[in-house]
Amino acid sequence: MRPSDRLPAVSFDVSVHGGGPVGRATALALAHQGLRVALAAHPRPTAREDLRTYALNAASVQLLASLKVWDALPADARTPVYDMQVQGDAPGHALSFSAWQQGVAQLAFIVDAGALEAALADAVRFAPHVQEVPPEAAPEAPLKVLAEGRDARLRDALGARMAVRAYGHRGVAARLVASMPHAGRARQWFRHPDVLALLPFDRPEPGASYGLVWSVPAERAEALCAMPAEAFEAELQTATEGAAGGLRLAGEGARAHWPLALGRAADVCGPGWVLVGDAAHLVHPLAGQGLNLGLGDVADLASVLAAREGWRSLGDERLLQRYARRREWPVRLMGGVTDGLWHLFSRDEAWLRALRNQGLTLVDRLGPVKRALARRALGT
Repeated sequence: MRPSDRLPAVSFDVSVHGGGPVGRATALALAHQGLRVALAAHPRPTAREDLRTYALNAASVQLLASLKVWDALPADARTPVYDMQVQGDAPGHALSFSAWQQGVAQLAFIVDAGALEAALADAVRFAPHVQEVPPEAAPEAPLKVLAEGRDARLRDALGARMAVRAYGHRGVAARLVASMPHAGRARQWFRHPDVLALLPFDRPEPGASYGLVWSVPAERAEALCAMPAEAFEAELQTATEGAAGGLRLAGEGARAHWPLALGRAADVCGPGWVLVGDAAHLVHPLAGQGLNLGLGDVADLASVLAAREGWRSLGDERLLQRYARRREWPVRLMGGVTDGLWHLFSRDEAWLRALRNQGLTLVDRLGPVKRALARRALGT
């Protein structure tokens, strides 16, 4: 027998399943504690550009900075938001936020999805305590973290099924270039039956680009993505009433769409396993908080594991229940807020239209309420 044959096999403290931003951030956060992490992830597809943009709050930026990922992002892949205007479906009714009013440097950052995933992948590649393995070769470990997304296969195999309620809408994403500078202002239109957001961005043209997130009924989404670029741009101009200037599709005019749903797993942990990110919860993107919730999961899980008693196993269910209790309120609150807003604007009765538009104006004038809403979204 050769000496190498007698060497013990590599053992791991944690196996993380899922190679998206939440899965990779989890692997890095736990590896920073000296834990040995196996990251079981499929190779990321590179066939086409990722059209998505993420709105990241202060808490998410702080986490990414602690993982040495934030500063690795290209400067034009993270654009600060200084102001935000939310327009109702009646003239003169709007809600506005500014970084100056909130006493912060910026309300959020709009981040290129592809650039973020690349920076996380590079950080994982050079992390000494993380080893990437094919999903089919995932090793056993005291703790299994499931970050596989909404269709998590392992979650279902554990019996931790998530009840999902489809909205019947799809999110349409695209990259746009405007004829006017964005000046760091995000714009959003709430109306029946859609919600449209223009997120200020610096790709492909610095100071004049936007990431589009447009929630529309499923058939409408398919039609928008199939129509010629000129027709799509005309639809955008009508929807935004020219508030951001002329808008045109960037590059070859690519668009993408995906189904929207509300979901929350009844159990987010059990003996030796825990759910994070979209495997644990789904929310409507109208508030841009999906990834922030997922990164909040990462931060709280890492905090709970770091504070565990020395004699307690990483997979101890009582330990993991501490994580579940920490995440209960933030996830339930954000799911309730986004779902409530969607239902408020999904109906077209005259009395409801008047109520929601008056509500926007009222909140805009109520300083304490407005500041409380902003603090929740900012993660401060």
